[in-house]
Amino acid sequence: MERRKYIAVAGNIGAGKSSLVDWLCRTYEVEPFFEPNEANPYLADFYKDMKAWAFRSQLFFLTHKFRIHQDLDRSSGTVVQDRTIYEDAEIFARALRRGRYIDKRDFQTYEELYHTILRSLEPPDLLIYLRCPLRTVRKRIRQRGRKMEQGIKSSYLRSIEDLYKRWMDGYKLSPVLTIETDKLDYITDMVDRLDVMRRIERYL
Repeated sequence: MERRKYIAVAGNIGAGKSSLVDWLCRTYEVEPFFEPNEANPYLADFYKDMKAWAFRSQLFFLTHKFRIHQDLDRSSGTVVQDRTIYEDAEIFARALRRGRYIDKRDFQTYEELYHTILRSLEPPDLLIYLRCPLRTVRKRIRQRGRKMEQGIKSSYLRSIEDLYKRWMDGYKLSPVLTIETDKLDYITDMVDRLDVMRRIERYL
């Protein structure tokens, strides 16, 4: 039986993760696992009052992302995931702690749970990191018009971007393929599409 292969797609809000996952599924007929944004009962409240709801929202994401990791571990063939549990903790929870939206005591509890979960996880076979300038991220957030996202502060997006850079500098769990999503149009441009396909297929 062929060993399951796990592709993870990482990147800031608006970097193009869901579009890439959709494209990978159409191109390679792989099984997708999406972030549970729609299921998060705290998300709308979080965007209205980040300090009041940050810890509970991040705890929801951590719990449900762990369940997704368990589901994809039981899958056969190749699977692709839109945002990993690593990003939940290393990027988003840390950004909220940095901005004092999560206090020190709650963050220590969160980190203890995260590191306990990590001991039972298999890392990706390939991490695709979508790098995108903040000006493009902000433009895409405006264009896609999700009401909850329109009030996101530039300082918050900048903090997330900084944490992604730091995380990627130290990431050693798997090979990394970095795609500049403001420069490559793999959806409609054939040359870009073939370039991205060649780079991905080196790992499949």
